[in-house]
Amino acid sequence: MKISKTAIDGVLIIEPQVFEDDRGYFFESYNQAKMEEAGLHYNFIQDNQSKSSYGVVRGIHFQKGEFAQAKLVRVLEGTVLDVAVDLRKNSPTFGKYVAVELSAENKKQLMIPRGFGHGFSVLSKTAVFAYKCDNVYNKASEGGIRFDDPDIHVDWKIDPKEAILSEKDKNAPFLKEVTCF
Repeated sequence: MKISKTAIDGVLIIEPQVFEDDRGYFFESYNQAKMEEAGLHYNFIQDNQSKSSYGVVRGIHFQKGEFAQAKLVRVLEGTVLDVAVDLRKNSPTFGKYVAVELSAENKKQLMIPRGFGHGFSVLSKTAVFAYKCDNVYNKASEGGIRFDDPDIHVDWKIDPKEAILSEKDKNAPFLKEVTCF
C-alpha cells in the first residue's frame, strides 16, 4: 500500500498493491493493520455505495458536530473526480480543496478526515462509488455547499450547465452562508 500526501493536511491518496496476471487481478482494498502502521487510526462502521451516470455531481456534503465523518472512498466501476473541501474553521487551508481522479482502473482511494466537505462528479458513462465511514449518518447533522460556489471554485471537469444535481444540492447554500463549523 502506497500512501501519498496531498496539498491539504490529512487528505491522503491510498494506492493498493495490485497483483495482476492473465486471470485478472487481486488487491486488498482495506487492511486495518496496515492503515494503523501508517498512523491512520479509523474505526470504520458503515459502508455506502452509489451508482450514477455521466454528469452527476453529488455534493459538496458534510456531517457536522458529533456526527462528523471520516471517509475512505473509491470507485468500483467507471471514473469520478473526487473532491475534499477543508471545512475546519481554524485551518490555514479552510475553503481550499483537493481533487483526485478515482477510477476502477487506477484503483486509487482517497482518505478524507473529519471536518471536510465531500463531493464527486461522474466522468464516465456510469460510475459505482463506494466508501467507508467512521460514524453513522444523522439527517439533522447533514449539511451541504453549492457545487459551483465561486469562493471554492471547483473544476468538476464537466460543463457546470450540464451538471445533474439533486434538488437538495441545487438549493445548497454557499460556503459564506454556512455558519455551522
